[in-house]
Amino acid sequence: MNRRKFLQSTALAGAALSLTPLSSCENNPAPAPNPSSSAAPGKFDLNETTIADLQKQMASGERTARQIAQLYLDRIQAIDKNGPAINAVIELNPDALAQADALDRERTAGQLRGPLHGIPVLIKDNIDTGDKMMTTAGSLALEGHRAAQDAFVVKQLRAAGALILGKTNLSEWANFRSTHSSSGWSSRGGQTKNPVVLSRNPSGSSSGSGAAVAANLCAVAVGTETDGSVIAPASVCGVVGLKPTVGLVSRSGIIPISASQDTAGPMARTVTDAAILLSGMTGADPNDTATAASAGKASSDYTTYLDKNALAGKRIGVEKAHFEGHVDAVKVYKDALEALKKAGATLVEIELLKQISPLNDAEFELMQYEFKDGLNRYLASANAGVKSLAEVIAFNLANDARVMPFFKQEILELSEKKGPLTDPKYLELQKKTYATRGIIDDLLKKEKLDALVGITMGPAHLTDLVYGDYYPSHGFYFGQAPAMAGYPSLTVPMGRVQELPVGLSFVGTAWQDGQILGLGFAYEQATKWRTAPAFEE
Repeated sequence: MNRRKFLQSTALAGAALSLTPLSSCENNPAPAPNPSSSAAPGKFDLNETTIADLQKQMASGERTARQIAQLYLDRIQAIDKNGPAINAVIELNPDALAQADALDRERTAGQLRGPLHGIPVLIKDNIDTGDKMMTTAGSLALEGHRAAQDAFVVKQLRAAGALILGKTNLSEWANFRSTHSSSGWSSRGGQTKNPVVLSRNPSGSSSGSGAAVAANLCAVAVGTETDGSVIAPASVCGVVGLKPTVGLVSRSGIIPISASQDTAGPMARTVTDAAILLSGMTGADPNDTATAASAGKASSDYTTYLDKNALAGKRIGVEKAHFEGHVDAVKVYKDALEALKKAGATLVEIELLKQISPLNDAEFELMQYEFKDGLNRYLASANAGVKSLAEVIAFNLANDARVMPFFKQEILELSEKKGPLTDPKYLELQKKTYATRGIIDDLLKKEKLDALVGITMGPAHLTDLVYGDYYPSHGFYFGQAPAMAGYPSLTVPMGRVQELPVGLSFVGTAWQDGQILGLGFAYEQATKWRTAPAFEE
Protein backbone atom coordinates (compact mmCIF):
# COMPACT_ATOMS: atom_id res chain seq x y z
CA MET A 1 0.00 0.00 0.00
CA ASN A 2 1.60 3.31 -1.03
CA ARG A 3 1.26 6.44 1.11
CA ARG A 4 -1.55 7.88 -0.97
CA LYS A 5 -3.62 4.73 -0.49
CA PHE A 6 -2.51 4.53 3.13
CA LEU A 7 -3.77 8.04 3.78
CA GLN A 8 -7.00 7.25 2.00
CA SER A 9 -7.64 4.13 4.07
CA THR A 10 -6.48 5.40 7.45
CA ALA A 11 -7.14 9.13 6.98
CA LEU A 12 -4.09 10.11 8.99
CA ALA A 13 -4.05 13.44 7.20
CA GLY A 14 -7.47 14.96 7.91
CA ALA A 15 -10.09 17.76 7.40
CA ALA A 16 -13.31 19.11 9.08
CA LEU A 17 -16.70 20.96 8.75
CA SER A 18 -17.60 23.72 11.22
CA LEU A 19 -20.48 22.59 13.37
CA THR A 20 -19.51 23.70 16.87
CA PRO A 21 -18.72 27.11 18.41
CA LEU A 22 -15.28 28.04 19.74
CA SER A 23 -15.63 26.12 22.96
CA SER A 24 -18.24 24.01 24.64
CA CYS A 25 -16.96 25.40 27.93
CA GLU A 26 -19.63 27.89 29.04
CA ASN A 27 -17.30 29.88 31.30
CA ASN A 28 -14.83 30.49 28.48
CA PRO A 29 -16.29 33.38 26.44
CA ALA A 30 -14.28 34.78 23.57
CA PRO A 31 -13.24 38.45 23.92
CA ALA A 32 -14.77 41.01 21.62
CA PRO A 33 -12.59 41.73 18.60
CA ASN A 34 -10.91 45.04 17.86
CA PRO A 35 -12.12 45.74 14.31
CA SER A 36 -9.29 48.15 13.49
CA SER A 37 -6.56 45.60 14.15
CA SER A 38 -7.97 42.21 13.29
CA ALA A 39 -11.39 42.17 11.64
CA ALA A 40 -10.12 42.29 8.07
CA PRO A 41 -8.18 39.09 7.32
CA GLY A 42 -5.32 40.94 5.61
CA LYS A 43 -5.10 43.73 8.18
CA PHE A 44 -3.53 42.70 11.46
CA ASP A 45 -0.97 44.49 13.58
CA LEU A 46 0.97 41.26 14.15
CA ASN A 47 0.66 39.86 10.63
CA GLU A 48 3.66 37.57 9.91
CA THR A 49 5.32 38.76 13.12
CA THR A 50 8.16 36.53 14.34
CA ILE A 51 9.15 35.57 17.87
CA ALA A 52 12.15 37.91 17.61
CA ASP A 53 9.84 40.76 16.58
CA LEU A 54 7.58 40.12 19.56
CA GLN A 55 10.52 40.00 21.95
CA LYS A 56 11.77 43.33 20.62
CA GLN A 57 8.33 44.85 21.18
CA MET A 58 8.21 43.61 24.76
CA ALA A 59 11.83 44.57 25.50
CA SER A 60 11.28 48.13 24.24
CA GLY A 61 7.99 48.56 26.08
CA GLU A 62 6.10 48.99 22.83
CA ARG A 63 3.79 46.15 23.85
CA THR A 64 3.31 43.91 26.85
CA ALA A 65 2.70 40.16 26.77
CA ARG A 66 -0.88 40.91 27.75
CA GLN A 67 -1.36 43.31 24.83
CA ILE A 68 0.13 40.81 22.40
CA ALA A 69 -2.09 38.04 23.74
CA GLN A 70 -5.14 40.29 23.43
CA LEU A 71 -4.31 41.07 19.82
CA TYR A 72 -4.20 37.36 18.99
CA LEU A 73 -7.42 36.73 20.92
CA ASP A 74 -9.08 39.50 18.93
CA ARG A 75 -7.74 38.00 15.73
CA ILE A 76 -9.16 34.58 16.61
CA GLN A 77 -12.58 36.03 17.32
CA ALA A 78 -12.52 38.19 14.18
CA ILE A 79 -11.45 35.67 11.52
CA ASP A 80 -11.45 32.22 13.10
CA LYS A 81 -15.01 32.41 14.42
CA ASN A 82 -16.25 35.17 12.12
CA GLY A 83 -15.26 36.46 8.70
CA PRO A 84 -13.67 33.58 6.77
CA ALA A 85 -14.33 31.39 9.85
CA ILE A 86 -11.20 29.23 9.68
CA ASN A 87 -12.33 27.27 12.77
CA ALA A 88 -8.79 26.33 13.77
CA VAL A 89 -9.21 27.00 17.50
CA ILE A 90 -11.36 24.61 19.51
CA GLU A 91 -11.00 26.29 22.91
CA LEU A 92 -9.36 29.33 24.48
CA ASN A 93 -7.48 29.45 27.77
CA PRO A 94 -9.73 31.55 30.06
CA ASP A 95 -6.69 32.42 32.21
CA ALA A 96 -4.48 33.49 29.30
CA LEU A 97 -4.53 37.22 30.08
CA ALA A 98 -3.92 36.69 33.78
CA GLN A 99 -0.99 34.44 32.94
CA ALA A 100 0.30 37.07 30.51
CA ASP A 101 0.16 39.62 33.34
CA ALA A 102 2.29 37.33 35.51
CA LEU A 103 4.86 36.99 32.73
CA ASP A 104 4.90 40.78 32.32
CA ARG A 105 5.61 41.18 36.04
CA GLU A 106 8.52 38.76 35.72
CA ARG A 107 9.90 40.79 32.81
CA THR A 108 9.61 44.02 34.78
CA ALA A 109 11.52 42.35 37.60
CA GLY A 110 14.25 41.28 35.18
CA GLN A 111 13.32 37.61 35.39
CA LEU A 112 13.33 36.55 31.74
CA ARG A 113 12.92 32.84 31.07
CA GLY A 114 14.24 32.88 27.51
CA PRO A 115 13.14 33.59 23.92
CA LEU A 116 9.65 32.12 24.52
CA HIS A 117 8.89 34.43 27.45
CA GLY A 118 5.40 35.84 26.87
CA ILE A 119 5.03 34.27 23.41
CA PRO A 120 1.46 33.06 22.66
CA VAL A 121 1.35 29.40 21.63
CA LEU A 122 -1.61 27.28 20.51
CA ILE A 123 -1.46 23.53 21.15
CA LYS A 124 -3.33 20.62 19.65
CA ASP A 125 -6.34 19.30 21.56
CA ASN A 126 -4.83 15.87 22.20
CA ILE A 127 -2.22 17.34 24.57
CA ASP A 128 -3.05 17.50 28.29
CA THR A 129 -3.20 20.81 30.11
CA GLY A 130 -3.80 20.79 33.86
CA ASP A 131 -6.00 23.87 33.74
CA LYS A 132 -9.57 24.85 32.87
CA MET A 133 -9.29 23.66 29.26
CA MET A 134 -10.42 20.23 28.12
CA THR A 135 -8.33 17.59 26.36
CA THR A 136 -10.57 15.63 24.00
CA ALA A 137 -8.78 14.72 20.74
CA GLY A 138 -11.83 16.38 19.18
CA SER A 139 -14.09 13.58 20.41
CA LEU A 140 -17.45 14.11 22.11
CA ALA A 141 -16.68 10.92 24.03
CA LEU A 142 -14.08 12.95 25.95
CA GLU A 143 -16.06 16.18 26.24
CA GLY A 144 -15.65 17.56 29.73
CA HIS A 145 -12.34 15.77 30.31
CA ARG A 146 -9.87 17.99 32.12
CA ALA A 147 -6.46 16.51 32.75
CA ALA A 148 -5.07 16.39 36.26
CA GLN A 149 -1.76 17.90 35.15
CA ASP A 150 0.07 19.31 32.16
CA ALA A 151 1.66 16.98 29.64
CA PHE A 152 5.44 17.02 30.07
CA VAL A 153 5.88 19.05 26.89
CA VAL A 154 3.43 21.67 28.20
CA LYS A 155 5.35 21.84 31.49
CA GLN A 156 8.51 22.46 29.47
CA LEU A 157 6.86 25.20 27.44
CA ARG A 158 5.42 26.95 30.48
CA ALA A 159 8.80 26.75 32.23
CA ALA A 160 10.32 28.38 29.14
CA GLY A 161 7.85 31.27 29.48
CA ALA A 162 5.43 30.34 26.70
CA LEU A 163 1.84 31.50 27.09
CA ILE A 164 -0.63 28.72 26.25
CA LEU A 165 -3.30 30.72 24.46
CA GLY A 166 -5.67 27.85 23.68
CA LYS A 167 -6.12 24.56 21.88
CA THR A 168 -6.53 23.76 18.23
CA ASN A 169 -9.01 21.58 16.41
CA LEU A 170 -7.82 18.37 14.77
CA SER A 171 -8.93 15.36 12.83
CA GLU A 172 -10.82 13.44 15.53
CA TRP A 173 -8.64 10.89 17.35
CA ALA A 174 -5.78 12.26 15.25
CA ASN A 175 -7.66 10.84 12.26
CA PHE A 176 -7.45 7.27 13.46
CA ARG A 177 -11.20 6.74 13.57
CA SER A 178 -12.53 5.95 10.10
CA THR A 179 -11.37 4.72 6.71
CA HIS A 180 -13.63 7.36 5.09
CA SER A 181 -12.87 10.41 7.22
CA SER A 182 -12.29 13.95 6.08
CA SER A 183 -9.16 15.54 7.53
CA GLY A 184 -9.65 18.31 10.07
CA TRP A 185 -13.17 17.29 11.05
CA SER A 186 -13.99 16.43 14.65
CA SER A 187 -17.32 15.82 16.35
CA ARG A 188 -16.47 18.35 19.05
CA GLY A 189 -14.79 21.01 16.92
CA GLY A 190 -16.36 20.71 13.47
CA GLN A 191 -14.44 21.53 10.27
CA THR A 192 -11.21 23.46 10.01
CA LYS A 193 -10.66 25.25 6.70
CA ASN A 194 -7.46 25.82 4.79
CA PRO A 195 -6.89 29.60 5.14
CA VAL A 196 -5.17 29.82 1.75
CA VAL A 197 -8.26 28.67 -0.18
CA LEU A 198 -11.19 28.14 2.15
CA SER A 199 -12.81 25.34 0.16
CA ARG A 200 -9.59 23.33 0.29
CA ASN A 201 -8.66 20.84 2.95
CA PRO A 202 -6.13 21.79 5.68
CA SER A 203 -4.88 18.19 5.86
CA GLY A 204 -4.14 16.78 9.28
CA SER A 205 -4.35 15.57 11.80
CA SER A 206 -2.77 18.77 13.19
CA SER A 207 -5.20 20.72 11.02
CA GLY A 208 -5.97 23.50 13.49
CA SER A 209 -2.34 24.06 14.41
CA GLY A 210 -1.29 24.39 10.77
CA ALA A 211 -4.23 26.62 9.84
CA ALA A 212 -3.79 28.80 12.94
CA VAL A 213 -0.13 29.49 12.21
CA ALA A 214 -0.87 30.17 8.54
CA ALA A 215 -3.71 32.58 9.42
CA ASN A 216 -1.62 34.43 12.04
CA LEU A 217 -3.85 33.38 14.95
CA CYS A 218 -0.78 32.79 17.13
CA ALA A 219 2.97 33.21 17.07
CA VAL A 220 3.64 29.46 16.83
CA ALA A 221 1.77 26.22 17.47
CA VAL A 222 2.37 22.65 18.58
CA GLY A 223 1.08 19.70 16.57
CA THR A 224 1.53 15.97 16.91
CA GLU A 225 2.45 13.40 14.29
CA THR A 226 2.31 9.65 13.82
CA ASP A 227 2.64 9.74 10.04
CA GLY A 228 2.20 13.06 8.27
CA SER A 229 0.13 14.86 10.90
CA VAL A 230 2.55 17.77 11.33
CA ILE A 231 4.26 17.98 7.97
CA ALA A 232 1.16 17.46 5.77
CA PRO A 233 -0.94 20.34 7.21
CA ALA A 234 2.17 22.53 7.36
CA SER A 235 2.82 21.85 3.68
CA VAL A 236 -0.70 22.50 2.36
CA CYS A 237 -1.21 25.55 4.60
CA GLY A 238 2.11 27.06 3.54
CA VAL A 239 4.05 26.99 6.82
CA VAL A 240 7.04 25.25 8.40
CA GLY A 241 6.58 22.01 10.34
CA LEU A 242 9.04 19.66 12.01
CA LYS A 243 8.45 16.05 13.01
CA PRO A 244 11.34 15.52 15.44
CA THR A 245 13.24 12.32 16.09
CA VAL A 246 10.99 10.10 18.19
CA GLY A 247 12.23 10.50 21.77
CA LEU A 248 13.40 14.09 21.43
CA VAL A 249 10.04 15.37 22.73
CA SER A 250 8.10 13.58 25.47
CA ARG A 251 4.75 11.95 24.65
CA SER A 252 3.49 11.51 28.23
CA GLY A 253 0.19 13.32 28.65
CA ILE A 254 -0.56 13.16 24.91
CA ILE A 255 -3.44 10.99 23.70
CA PRO A 256 -1.58 8.31 21.76
CA ILE A 257 -1.77 6.39 18.51
CA SER A 258 1.62 4.68 18.18
CA ALA A 259 4.36 4.33 20.78
CA SER A 260 6.73 3.57 17.91
CA GLN A 261 6.01 6.71 15.88
CA ASP A 262 4.20 9.38 17.93
CA THR A 263 5.84 12.73 18.62
CA ALA A 264 4.84 16.34 19.15
CA GLY A 265 6.44 18.92 16.87
CA PRO A 266 6.65 22.67 16.25
CA MET A 267 4.70 24.51 13.54
CA ALA A 268 5.68 28.06 12.59
CA ARG A 269 5.89 30.58 9.79
CA THR A 270 9.69 30.51 9.76
CA VAL A 271 12.35 27.87 10.40
CA THR A 272 13.85 30.12 13.07
CA ASP A 273 10.62 30.19 15.04
CA ALA A 274 10.26 26.42 14.69
CA ALA A 275 13.78 26.03 16.09
CA ILE A 276 13.01 28.33 19.02
CA LEU A 277 9.82 26.46 19.83
CA LEU A 278 11.55 23.06 19.58
CA SER A 279 14.21 24.28 22.01
CA GLY A 280 11.50 24.84 24.61
CA MET A 281 9.83 21.47 24.03
CA THR A 282 12.66 18.98 24.55
CA GLY A 283 13.78 17.20 27.70
CA ALA A 284 14.16 13.74 29.23
CA ASP A 285 10.94 12.57 30.89
CA PRO A 286 10.94 9.60 33.30
CA ASN A 287 7.38 8.86 32.19
CA ASP A 288 8.44 8.40 28.57
CA THR A 289 11.34 5.98 28.32
CA ALA A 290 11.93 6.89 24.67
CA THR A 291 13.30 10.28 25.80
CA ALA A 292 16.18 8.63 27.70
CA ALA A 293 17.94 8.17 24.36
CA SER A 294 17.93 11.94 23.82
CA ALA A 295 20.44 12.50 26.63
CA GLY A 296 23.50 14.16 25.14
CA LYS A 297 21.77 14.47 21.78
CA ALA A 298 19.18 17.19 22.41
CA SER A 299 20.10 20.85 22.16
CA SER A 300 18.93 23.64 24.44
CA ASP A 301 19.11 26.06 21.51
CA TYR A 302 18.38 24.79 18.01
CA THR A 303 18.89 28.24 16.52
CA THR A 304 22.65 27.62 16.73
CA TYR A 305 22.26 25.27 13.75
CA LEU A 306 20.74 27.96 11.54
CA ASP A 307 23.23 29.08 8.91
CA LYS A 308 22.23 30.53 5.55
CA ASN A 309 25.26 28.78 4.04
CA ALA A 310 24.42 25.37 5.53
CA LEU A 311 23.76 23.81 2.11
CA ALA A 312 27.21 24.63 0.76
CA GLY A 313 29.20 21.45 0.18
CA LYS A 314 26.36 19.16 1.25
CA ARG A 315 25.25 16.06 -0.67
CA ILE A 316 21.47 15.81 -0.86
CA GLY A 317 19.52 12.74 -1.95
CA VAL A 318 16.67 13.69 -4.27
CA GLU A 319 13.57 11.46 -4.50
CA LYS A 320 13.38 10.33 -8.14
CA ALA A 321 9.70 9.32 -8.05
CA HIS A 322 8.70 12.98 -7.63
CA PHE A 323 9.97 13.84 -11.10
CA GLU A 324 6.71 12.37 -12.39
CA GLY A 325 3.15 13.46 -11.67
CA HIS A 326 1.29 16.77 -11.73
CA VAL A 327 3.27 18.91 -14.15
CA ASP A 328 3.06 22.10 -12.06
CA ALA A 329 4.08 20.33 -8.85
CA VAL A 330 7.03 18.72 -10.64
CA LYS A 331 8.09 22.13 -11.94
CA VAL A 332 8.00 23.61 -8.44
CA TYR A 333 10.06 20.65 -7.22
CA LYS A 334 12.64 21.06 -9.96
CA ASP A 335 12.87 24.78 -9.21
CA ALA A 336 13.52 23.91 -5.57
CA LEU A 337 16.30 21.54 -6.57
CA GLU A 338 17.91 24.27 -8.68
CA ALA A 339 17.81 26.52 -5.61
CA LEU A 340 19.58 23.79 -3.58
CA LYS A 341 22.29 23.54 -6.24
CA LYS A 342 22.68 27.31 -6.39
CA ALA A 343 23.15 27.28 -2.60
CA GLY A 344 26.08 24.92 -3.05
CA ALA A 345 24.55 21.46 -2.63
CA THR A 346 25.38 18.43 -4.75
CA LEU A 347 22.28 16.46 -5.73
CA VAL A 348 22.10 12.69 -6.01
CA GLU A 349 18.99 10.91 -7.32
CA ILE A 350 17.57 8.27 -4.94
CA GLU A 351 14.57 5.90 -4.86
CA LEU A 352 13.61 5.78 -1.20
CA LEU A 353 9.88 5.40 -1.86
CA LYS A 354 10.47 2.34 -4.02
CA GLN A 355 12.56 0.71 -1.28
CA ILE A 356 10.02 1.21 1.51
CA SER A 357 6.97 0.28 -0.58
CA PRO A 358 6.98 -3.41 0.55
CA LEU A 359 6.77 -2.24 4.20
CA ASN A 360 3.80 0.11 3.83
CA ASP A 361 1.03 -2.29 4.81
CA ALA A 362 2.75 -3.26 8.05
CA GLU A 363 2.56 0.29 9.42
CA PHE A 364 -1.24 0.57 9.51
CA GLU A 365 -1.68 -2.75 11.32
CA LEU A 366 1.13 -1.93 13.77
CA MET A 367 -0.68 1.28 14.65
CA GLN A 368 -3.89 -0.62 15.44
CA TYR A 369 -2.09 -2.74 18.03
CA GLU A 370 -0.33 0.23 19.59
CA PHE A 371 -3.39 2.49 19.51
CA LYS A 372 -5.48 0.01 21.51
CA ASP A 373 -2.72 -0.52 24.06
CA GLY A 374 -1.80 3.16 24.39
CA LEU A 375 -5.34 4.53 24.50
CA ASN A 376 -6.44 2.00 27.12
CA ARG A 377 -3.48 3.02 29.28
CA TYR A 378 -4.23 6.72 28.83
CA LEU A 379 -7.96 6.43 29.57
CA ALA A 380 -7.50 4.14 32.55
CA SER A 381 -5.95 6.97 34.57
CA ALA A 382 -7.76 9.93 32.95
CA ASN A 383 -10.67 11.90 34.37
CA ALA A 384 -12.77 11.05 31.32
CA GLY A 385 -16.18 9.40 31.33
CA VAL A 386 -14.89 6.58 29.13
CA LYS A 387 -12.14 4.29 30.41
CA SER A 388 -11.23 2.17 27.40
CA LEU A 389 -11.33 1.98 23.63
CA ALA A 390 -14.30 -0.38 23.93
CA GLU A 391 -16.19 2.28 25.89
CA VAL A 392 -15.33 4.93 23.28
CA ILE A 393 -16.78 2.71 20.57
CA ALA A 394 -19.91 2.11 22.64
CA PHE A 395 -20.32 5.85 23.29
CA ASN A 396 -20.05 6.61 19.59
CA LEU A 397 -22.68 4.00 18.73
CA ALA A 398 -25.02 5.36 21.39
CA ASN A 399 -24.55 8.91 20.06
CA ASP A 400 -24.34 8.09 16.37
CA ALA A 401 -26.20 11.15 15.07
CA ARG A 402 -23.90 13.61 16.84
CA VAL A 403 -20.61 11.73 16.66
CA MET A 404 -20.80 10.00 13.30
CA PRO A 405 -22.94 12.14 10.95
CA PHE A 406 -20.47 11.85 8.04
CA PHE A 407 -18.26 8.81 8.65
CA LYS A 408 -18.08 5.93 11.09
CA GLN A 409 -15.41 4.32 13.28
CA GLU A 410 -13.96 1.43 11.28
CA ILE A 411 -10.40 1.97 12.52
CA LEU A 412 -11.46 2.08 16.17
CA GLU A 413 -13.27 -1.23 15.68
CA LEU A 414 -10.31 -2.80 13.86
CA SER A 415 -8.01 -1.71 16.67
CA GLU A 416 -10.27 -3.12 19.39
CA LYS A 417 -9.95 -6.58 17.81
CA LYS A 418 -6.16 -6.57 18.15
CA GLY A 419 -4.33 -8.54 20.83
CA PRO A 420 -1.62 -7.43 23.28
CA LEU A 421 1.83 -6.17 22.32
CA THR A 422 3.22 -9.60 23.12
CA ASP A 423 1.33 -11.02 20.14
CA PRO A 424 3.83 -12.62 17.68
CA LYS A 425 2.04 -10.87 14.83
CA TYR A 426 2.70 -7.48 16.44
CA LEU A 427 6.38 -8.28 16.97
CA GLU A 428 6.67 -9.25 13.31
CA LEU A 429 5.06 -5.97 12.22
CA GLN A 430 7.40 -4.03 14.48
CA LYS A 431 10.44 -5.59 12.81
CA LYS A 432 9.09 -4.67 9.39
CA THR A 433 8.49 -1.03 10.21
CA TYR A 434 11.82 -0.67 12.03
CA ALA A 435 13.53 -1.96 8.87
CA THR A 436 12.92 1.52 7.44
CA ARG A 437 15.71 2.80 9.67
CA GLY A 438 18.23 0.54 7.98
CA ILE A 439 17.00 1.56 4.54
CA ILE A 440 17.44 5.27 5.28
CA ASP A 441 20.76 4.85 7.07
CA ASP A 442 22.18 2.59 4.35
CA LEU A 443 21.12 5.08 1.69
CA LEU A 444 22.75 7.98 3.53
CA LYS A 445 25.96 5.99 4.07
CA LYS A 446 26.22 4.45 0.62
CA GLU A 447 25.79 7.75 -1.23
CA LYS A 448 27.57 9.83 1.45
CA LEU A 449 24.45 11.97 1.83
CA ASP A 450 23.75 14.65 4.42
CA ALA A 451 19.95 14.53 3.95
CA LEU A 452 17.13 13.39 1.67
CA VAL A 453 14.53 15.62 0.04
CA GLY A 454 11.19 15.15 -1.69
CA ILE A 455 7.80 16.82 -2.13
CA THR A 456 6.17 16.88 1.30
CA MET A 457 2.59 16.59 0.07
CA GLY A 458 0.64 17.34 -3.07
CA PRO A 459 -1.58 20.45 -3.30
CA ALA A 460 -4.60 20.49 -0.97
CA HIS A 461 -7.69 18.71 -2.23
CA LEU A 462 -11.25 20.01 -1.81
CA THR A 463 -12.89 19.22 1.50
CA ASP A 464 -15.55 16.59 0.87
CA LEU A 465 -17.64 15.13 3.67
CA VAL A 466 -19.51 12.82 1.31
CA TYR A 467 -16.50 10.89 0.00
CA GLY A 468 -13.94 11.93 2.59
CA ASP A 469 -10.27 12.54 1.83
CA TYR A 470 -9.09 11.72 -1.63
CA TYR A 471 -5.61 11.78 -3.12
CA PRO A 472 -5.30 12.03 -6.90
CA SER A 473 -3.09 9.63 -8.84
CA HIS A 474 -0.58 12.46 -9.24
CA GLY A 475 -0.35 12.93 -5.47
CA PHE A 476 2.99 13.20 -3.67
CA TYR A 477 4.10 12.32 -0.16
CA PHE A 478 7.53 12.04 1.49
CA GLY A 479 6.67 11.54 5.16
CA GLN A 480 6.06 7.83 5.58
CA ALA A 481 9.69 6.63 5.64
CA PRO A 482 10.84 9.03 8.41
CA ALA A 483 7.60 8.36 10.28
CA MET A 484 8.16 4.60 10.36
CA ALA A 485 11.83 5.09 11.18
CA GLY A 486 11.19 7.69 13.88
CA TYR A 487 13.60 10.06 12.11
CA PRO A 488 13.35 13.86 11.75
CA SER A 489 11.41 15.37 8.86
CA LEU A 490 11.13 19.11 8.17
CA THR A 491 8.85 20.76 5.62
CA VAL A 492 9.54 24.26 4.29
CA PRO A 493 7.37 26.17 1.77
CA MET A 494 8.75 25.70 -1.76
CA GLY A 495 6.13 27.41 -3.92
CA ARG A 496 2.54 27.17 -5.07
CA VAL A 497 0.60 25.12 -7.56
CA GLN A 498 -2.25 27.33 -8.82
CA GLU A 499 -2.21 29.30 -5.53
CA LEU A 500 -2.02 26.15 -3.39
CA PRO A 501 1.14 25.82 -1.24
CA VAL A 502 3.49 22.87 -1.59
CA GLY A 503 6.36 22.07 0.78
CA LEU A 504 9.83 20.58 0.38
CA SER A 505 10.78 17.93 2.96
CA PHE A 506 14.26 17.49 4.43
CA VAL A 507 14.83 14.10 6.08
CA GLY A 508 17.80 12.84 8.09
CA THR A 509 18.79 10.07 10.46
CA ALA A 510 18.10 9.94 14.20
CA TRP A 511 19.04 13.03 16.26
CA GLN A 512 19.95 15.12 13.21
CA ASP A 513 17.11 17.53 13.99
CA GLY A 514 19.48 20.49 14.28
CA GLN A 515 21.27 19.72 11.03
CA ILE A 516 17.96 19.27 9.21
CA LEU A 517 16.71 22.60 10.57
CA GLY A 518 19.94 24.17 9.34
CA LEU A 519 19.48 22.85 5.80
CA GLY A 520 15.84 23.93 5.78
CA PHE A 521 16.83 27.39 7.01
CA ALA A 522 19.40 27.80 4.24
CA TYR A 523 16.80 26.81 1.65
CA GLU A 524 14.20 29.13 3.21
CA GLN A 525 16.59 32.09 3.18
CA ALA A 526 17.51 31.42 -0.46
CA THR A 527 13.89 31.24 -1.64
CA LYS A 528 11.56 32.89 0.92
CA TRP A 529 8.39 31.28 -0.44
CA ARG A 530 6.24 31.88 2.65
CA THR A 531 3.36 34.29 1.93
CA ALA A 532 0.38 35.16 4.10
CA PRO A 533 -2.94 33.63 2.98
CA ALA A 534 -5.52 35.66 1.08
CA PHE A 535 -8.48 33.72 2.55
CA GLU A 536 -9.91 33.13 -0.91
CA GLU A 537 -13.11 31.16 -1.42
